[in-house]
Parts: sequence; structure tokens; C-alpha cells
Amino acid sequence: MIEQAKEAPKTEYTVFNTAAEFRAAVDRLLEQEGRELRVFDPDLASLQLNDPARVERLERFLRASRTRRLFIAVHDPDPLVKRSPRMMSLFSRYVHAIQINRTHEEIRSIQDSFLVLDSAHYVRRPVAAFFRGAAGIHDDAEALSMRSRFQEIWSASYPGVSGVATGL
Repeated sequence: MIEQAKEAPKTEYTVFNTAAEFRAAVDRLLEQEGRELRVFDPDLASLQLNDPARVERLERFLRASRTRRLFIAVHDPDPLVKRSPRMMSLFSRYVHAIQINRTHEEIRSIQDSFLVLDSAHYVRRPVAAFFRGAAGIHDDAEALSMRSRFQEIWSASYPGVSGVATGL
């Protein structure tokens, strides 16, 4: 019996120019199979992390497996902490699976934004202030490059948000 070789998934590349197209690309990324989602953004505002549908997609991603992880690196976590109670609630429920780091001062001039799922899929905006960018599904070469870039940013960051509420 001869086994047929499994065909590699076809790479899909999409360009986007608007907020709606960007969010659609992020939603499509979150539908892909994967274990580790890495996010870098100056302030996370464009990801709308207080939107119920967006938080539900992230929760569905995390709920799919106990091994799934979400790593977020951000220049300024205050908008997330102060204006995204739904995301902060998700963070407190999945504190074992989510880590949010703040970048060190010396790299805060970096102004791009990207999400990378494992080493296979990504959404990237070269300038975070604009919605113009690109998404790649099954683009292993570019996604691996984005993952490497994230690791460099991650190594120049420190835990920036606690998932544990403290008080008197």
C-alpha cells in the first residue's frame, strides 16, 4: 500500500487598508490552528480588546487547549488596564495562559504592530497608527521572521500587568 504525501497548505496573502479589513484579518488569524499567539502593539487600542466578540474569539482560542498561550508586548499597558475590563476579566480567568509585558524605555520608538500565531500565520501593520498592512496564512517563512522579531521585543520587556487583584 502506497501512502500519498500530505500536500502542504497553500499560502494565502491578504493586503488590508481599513480598520474593518484589519479586524477581519485578525479574526481570520484567530480561527487558525495554533498553540501560541504573540501580539505586539504600542497600546493595543486598534485590537478593540473590550469588544465582546473580540474577547470571545480570544477566549475560544485559549479554551481550545490547555497548552494554548497568549503573549502580549505593549509599550503602554494603561489603555488596556483602564479601558478594557472584558480583556482584563479574561486575563484574570486565564492568568496561567496569558502574559502581558511592557517594553523597556529604550525600544519604545518601535511603532509597528503585529500578531503571529506559532510560526505559520501573521497579521502585520508596518506603522501602528495606520490600518494599512498584510496578513499571511500558512506563510511559514514570514511568520517565523515575525516570531523572531517578537522574541527580540519580548526579551526587551518585563511583566507589565498583573492578573492578580490586590487590595486592602
